[in-house]
Amino acid sequence: MSKARLYSGMQPSADSLQIGNYIGALMQWRDLQESYDAYFSVVDLHALTQPNDPSELREKTRRTAAQYIAAGIEPAKSTLYVQSHVPAHAELAWILGTLTGFGEAGRMTQFKDKSSRYGQDATSVGLFTYPVLMAADILLYQTAVVPVGDDQKQHIELTRDIAERFNARYGETFRVPMPMIQQESARIYDLQNPVAKMSKSAETDAGVLWLLDEPSKSAKKVMRAVTDSEGSVRYDRENKPGVSNLLVIYAALTGRQIPSIEDEYAGRGYGDFKKGLADVVVSEFEPVRNRALELLDDPAELDRVLAANAGRAETVAMETLGTVYDRMGLLRRR
Repeated sequence: MSKARLYSGMQPSADSLQIGNYIGALMQWRDLQESYDAYFSVVDLHALTQPNDPSELREKTRRTAAQYIAAGIEPAKSTLYVQSHVPAHAELAWILGTLTGFGEAGRMTQFKDKSSRYGQDATSVGLFTYPVLMAADILLYQTAVVPVGDDQKQHIELTRDIAERFNARYGETFRVPMPMIQQESARIYDLQNPVAKMSKSAETDAGVLWLLDEPSKSAKKVMRAVTDSEGSVRYDRENKPGVSNLLVIYAALTGRQIPSIEDEYAGRGYGDFKKGLADVVVSEFEPVRNRALELLDDPAELDRVLAANAGRAETVAMETLGTVYDRMGLLRRR
């Protein structure tokens, strides 16, 4: 019996992924690739909605792919590729754009937030149609399941609407995907501002744990993380956001339950707790960092692996795209 197909991806928007990407995506992907026919992409076309230096984008794309592999996404087990290596993504996005209402695209929360923040003249058509390209990413592979965070749920709902609209108009063509929403425990907050989600655009680098940081730097960031004056290690998201965030990280990286960690550090204070967490972070990140840097030392081999995976992805994508063209009445080149 064939496995159900799964699709997910991340933008190459920074030199290093951060712990929120690792816990919220990569750790889940590593497990999911065992039970699904998994497609994982570095979505570099999505990254073009913001200005990029071309050489930096190429480097970030390789670095992101290397971190996927270093974190346990196996190219022989999953289809791990770069989005732009499969032109069918962009082709299907145009097709789906013709079935997407201007109003429903404009109601996407992320677009409204970013366009209001940057202004109409600084907002590109690409940002407006970003969810349509995301729909193409998913529907190309007849995806059954899409692991996403709460902030992407609206985009999956749009993808489902577009798939159902196409199927109703042209006949059953696309599988209608289901979202796999990450648990709240996967949400990681800034170490210096624990009420704000950890992000590459944080006000200070001190609050972000990067996968490719030197181990000593990661440990120092944990030891300097904001806590409170109470001194007790216990989970209370509302009143103790800093300590609660550290507990979530500790639990996620060790697979332990938060009450067990609270018991271990009862009466021991924040110094011991932070030292224990720093050791956990370094132990988890150091082999990932070393493997990623090893892969980046041989970019030709990394490119070869990505090209081979893109070939596998393209075979599936072109089959779907060909069916779409036939159903819509487009004259195929013979």
